[in-house]
Amino acid sequence: MAKSEGKAKKVSQKWRHYEASGDKVDRKNKHCPKCGDGVFLAKHADRMSCGKCGYTESPSKPESESKA
Repeated sequence: MAKSEGKAKKVSQKWRHYEASGDKVDRKNKHCPKCGDGVFLAKHADRMSCGKCGYTESPSKPESESKA
């Protein structure tokens, strides 16, 4: 089996986390407060979490839902 055969290397897709408008670049996702500006929080259905350090944010529920 030659070196060129086998699994293909995954390409980084960090460009999806930024949006450019004119001379300004904006971040789409929040960054991790522990790791710094280069690490983004992953969006899940019920939370946002950091894949590097494990930091997790849960959205706060309104008072009417929590007492039900």
